[in-house]
Amino acid sequence: MEQPRLKFALFGNIYQTKKSASIQKVLACLSEHDAEIYVDKEYYDFLTLDQRLDVRANGIFEGNNFEADYVISMGGDGTFLKAASRVREKMIPILGVNMGRLGFLADVSPSEIEQCVKALYADDFAIENRALIKVETDGEPLEGYPCALNDVAILKRDTASMISIRANINGEYLTTYQADGLVISTPTGSTAYSLSNGGPIIVPGTKVLSMTAVAPHSMNIRPIVLSDSSEITLTVESRSHNFLVAIDGRSEKCKEGTKLTLRRAPYDVKVVKRSRLSYFNTLREKMMWGIDAR
Repeated sequence: MEQPRLKFALFGNIYQTKKSASIQKVLACLSEHDAEIYVDKEYYDFLTLDQRLDVRANGIFEGNNFEADYVISMGGDGTFLKAASRVREKMIPILGVNMGRLGFLADVSPSEIEQCVKALYADDFAIENRALIKVETDGEPLEGYPCALNDVAILKRDTASMISIRANINGEYLTTYQADGLVISTPTGSTAYSLSNGGPIIVPGTKVLSMTAVAPHSMNIRPIVLSDSSEITLTVESRSHNFLVAIDGRSEKCKEGTKLTLRRAPYDVKVVKRSRLSYFNTLREKMMWGIDAR
């Protein structure tokens, strides 16, 4: 049976200068399968001008102006997050090839890319749906993409004083956080910034969100886990009269008194996972559980 001609859109990390052999392996593997290859312009310029690679692509694209059967993200988890922010509601499955250390999202090593592409053509893979958090404001709209695959962080701008964040869940008052910030995380993002602030590890696919304070003033404040059908509204008071909203690390300034509404986005990010790949195995390796640190 003739295999279908698949379209791939490639995104990559333009700061990883010593990974050209891995990139060439991916391109060669896709060419062997007669795939159509489209490359993000910034990444294409990096590969051809900076790395001086011969990249035979069917086309170059900018912004969100692309269509594909699959997206390949070449880099780490940060590169994967950027690719997801460009895929948006297209819901194209994303395959993360990790060019550095093993990641939670980018969990395919360059040495595994050939078997991974073969698995795509053989339909021997799984697609995981990962929830996004959407942020809306009652004042000036946010300039960038308003959805986070990992987390939304409300953070103080100045170095001097904390901020007050009044939190309501489904219209009901929860508490006012006196802290350096507050991290609202998806299960996907639970092993990122949230974890570094003492938040819980949440297994992907669990339909919850977590809220974890950053350096809270009160020792009684603890992380809380909510259903992802919840509507979270936050209002912030700050001595500097403004604060930061960081959506997957992309920060924007907001005025004091702006009401933020956070809820699960109406669409998910689709993540390509190899069959028989265990999340718990990745977790154990990344967290180095069971390794004697002495």
